[in-house]
Amino acid sequence: MWSADWVVLYDWLSSVDLSTIPVEHKAAKQALADLMSNMEGNLDADVQSSTTEDIDRARHLASKDMDWE
Repeated sequence: MWSADWVVLYDWLSSVDLSTIPVEHKAAKQALADLMSNMEGNLDADVQSSTTEDIDRARHLASKDMDWE
């Protein structure tokens, strides 16, 4: 992944309530929780301290080639 993807994913994982995400098996929620934990320990401080403007820019960059939202 490139940095915009990491910013968008980190922002989403840090704000989403995993209990509200529909999954076929509880292991999927555990995998997301593990990913967030791993990201917190390994990402650059810049990603973890992204401003609203950084997140908006990352969202734009990550979705610019998509035809859906």
